Amino acid sequence: MKDLAGKTAFVTGAASGIGLGIATALAQAGVKVMLCDIEEAALAKAVEGLKSTNADVDGVRADVSLKAELEAAAKATTDRYGKLHILVNNAGVGGAGPYGYWTDADLEWTIGVNLMGVIWGVEIFGPLIEQHGEGGHIVSTASIAGLVSISAASPYNVAKYGVVALSEGLRAQLAPRGIGVSVLCPGFIRTQIMSSRRNEPARFEPLSDEAQALMRSSQMYQMVRDRVASGIDPLYVGELVREGVENDWPYIFTDTEFEPFVEARFAAIKQGFDRIRGRTPRR
Repeated sequence: MKDLAGKTAFVTGAASGIGLGIATALAQAGVKVMLCDIEEAALAKAVEGLKSTNADVDGVRADVSLKAELEAAAKATTDRYGKLHILVNNAGVGGAGPYGYWTDADLEWTIGVNLMGVIWGVEIFGPLIEQHGEGGHIVSTASIAGLVSISAASPYNVAKYGVVALSEGLRAQLAPRGIGVSVLCPGFIRTQIMSSRRNEPARFEPLSDEAQALMRSSQMYQMVRDRVASGIDPLYVGELVREGVENDWPYIFTDTEFEPFVEARFAAIKQGFDRIRGRTPRR
């Protein structure tokens, strides 16, 4: 999508962090943007801030872990703008605690937001992009943790690996329909992901105090917290995403810090094939 001016985008998790960075970068390119978030006050502030720059934006509240709320957000978007060209499935949460402390509710929340929200986003908004025949693009935010598993974050890894797999599969399916698909795999970005639980819906049982204390006392948690606090500017990420949409990048990375870890993962996979090379499978 070389010419973004005049197109319409729907961005989840758009009240802050990466989502706001993407919404801002798209708006600066002349895209009409519907910002979506669960956090109403932050959403109103983000919309007001962008409107002050003469951007054509609006906002709608939705919990992406609830399909019905995404469906209502889709209707609000088409009622406001008519057509939709760009879908950005960005909303995400830090998620479930360490092994041994998982709860059904916590897993449902982590996977509901980070994976099912993306799946439902594609299911609901994909047809809206298809119906006008002008083409479009879908961007879904995974993580470097969608390519290299992070210790003590297994449910989060599962969800983000799922987003990568979904995006890779959709890219081949939707290309003939004129829809590009990209997966964003950010590293450490200056966001509020470490305080995700501020938006945990009341319908979920909170993670126990013991589990939260254990998680926050770990060296991994403290390292991630510090790295996020001094992380990459979300607007820079938004500019990369805009470039990725314009040039149909399959993968959008924010930096090269974790490239050696990705290479090591694929080398380990290759070794798995090497171990059985030359053997004739019994049939």
